[in-house]
Amino acid sequence: MIRQIYPQLKKWEQDSETFLIIIKGAGEKAFCAGGDIVEVAKGNQKLTQAFFREEYILNNAIGSFRKPFVALIHGITMGGGVGVSVHGHFRVATEKSLFAMPETAIGLFPDVGGGYFLPRLQGKLGYFLALTGFRLKGRDVYTAGIATHFVDFEKLGMLEDDLLALKSPSKENIADVLETYHKKSKVDQGKPFILEEHMDKINSWFSANTVEQIIENLRQDGSSFALEQLKVINKMSPTSLKITLRQLTEGSSKTLQEVLTMEYRLSQACMAGQDFREGVRALLIEKDQSPKWKPANLKEVTGEVVNNYFKSLGSNDLKF
Repeated sequence: MIRQIYPQLKKWEQDSETFLIIIKGAGEKAFCAGGDIVEVAKGNQKLTQAFFREEYILNNAIGSFRKPFVALIHGITMGGGVGVSVHGHFRVATEKSLFAMPETAIGLFPDVGGGYFLPRLQGKLGYFLALTGFRLKGRDVYTAGIATHFVDFEKLGMLEDDLLALKSPSKENIADVLETYHKKSKVDQGKPFILEEHMDKINSWFSANTVEQIIENLRQDGSSFALEQLKVINKMSPTSLKITLRQLTEGSSKTLQEVLTMEYRLSQACMAGQDFREGVRALLIEKDQSPKWKPANLKEVTGEVVNNYFKSLGSNDLKF
């Protein structure tokens, strides 16, 4: 998929007859549920280097695309699916949209530029989504700031027709059409954001500088919501949790290209480690849901261990 999208985007970017890109899922179930992680986990070093390199180069191409780019993120949008949508100018969610970055559960981290867009969401929402893999549905995908607009699914075809009918449109023309549809959307209108009542606490809990302190904050709070998140976090790879927190903290002040360079280093360290393959085995292949993480606890994931994940790869670093 990556190898089909990237050259086509580059071609359209140079083509004077192309004014607008619309990307959507094939079928109604998903926009894109992400890359074939099982194949990546089984792959050799050459494959994993090429896969992440090409994926991140595509993410950057979308983030720096010079023509209006509209992603219709209807249905499941996770992992790699987020990477080919969230960095574009416009992202349109529907009542069937389902967003998540569940990578810490499989010994990975929220990549594809997650270190760029997640810390830029309101308060500490992005840190919460990254560490817990919490799922957002429907209008909440818009309220959270993942989508730029919300349109009722039944109107999506009409929206597409109206966008395609525009003659050499500017970003402003496209924004006007999207805004018109957004304002007319009726589904779940006025419904409060699913995390609204918890946002003050999320901002407080996830402001901690260490994963250990975040866990302590949740434990001390003791509310049912806090304990639910604690239970979720405790199932995640301890290494993934620590590199993810640092990824977002550092990414909050980096450009998208700088973040993707950092994430490429993390991806290769994860491929060389044990947790990614173990997470994929336990959750996606054998599905016993009980991964044996190494190290098995946060204490053993020392500063030195974390630093090694962020080390430069020298001549193998990602280049754009």
